[in-house]
Amino acid sequence: MLRAPGTSTVDHFRTIVRKMSKPTKHSVLLSGSQQARPERLSRGLSALLAEVRACTACAAVLPREPRPVLRAHQDARVLIVGQAPGVRVHETGIPWNDRSGDRLREWLAIDRDRFYDERRFAIIPVGYCYPGRGVSGDLPPRAECAPLWLARLLAELPRIELTILIGQYAQRLYLQNRRKASLTETVKAFREYSPRFIPLPHPSPRNQSWLQRNPWFASEVVPALRRACRSVGVYQSAPLLFTTDTRRK
Repeated sequence: MLRAPGTSTVDHFRTIVRKMSKPTKHSVLLSGSQQARPERLSRGLSALLAEVRACTACAAVLPREPRPVLRAHQDARVLIVGQAPGVRVHETGIPWNDRSGDRLREWLAIDRDRFYDERRFAIIPVGYCYPGRGVSGDLPPRAECAPLWLARLLAELPRIELTILIGQYAQRLYLQNRRKASLTETVKAFREYSPRFIPLPHPSPRNQSWLQRNPWFASEVVPALRRACRSVGVYQSAPLLFTTDTRRK
């Protein structure tokens, strides 16, 4: 989607998010000829991902060398939006390649190979590089990434039908004034954002106490998450597609 003359990047992003909020007819993933021959990345998305991965906009303030970590394919049906890479993800270059990712895949009821099949899941966090450590965990994601890149990335992903918003930063970015006063309230109101969005807490081991205090999450939200993924076809058997090495490191 080209940006209309006279509109800012932020306005362009908001326009795309509003369109994402409108329900669309679900289609079946990886059917017919797609099953027989996995499609390559489109030329436009391939070039854009290379551009994003070469970004050094925050180099002066990052604790390590910039290493934007994200994955996408023009046929992806689910977009996973997390906070920012942790140190292990930064070191391996593989998103959700840690204990948080193990729990997320458990919530999704999906194996590692299908999780990293880019025609099923695009993975674009709020911040693309490891932001460093704070007093009680990693620092918030850098604010520069979304204005620089997100509208262009989303415009290359026309088949996204479900966006999974993990944590308060993702929910703030995509839901904007539709989110509730707290993450707990937003997740509890997950039905309000269906079928385009589903908000989740962060699956970090640090959140174990939150999960224990909120048993409705496992009994209500996790089954709804799995139903939503099933409805867009990501559980189907089909040839897998990887553009980078996703073996555990």
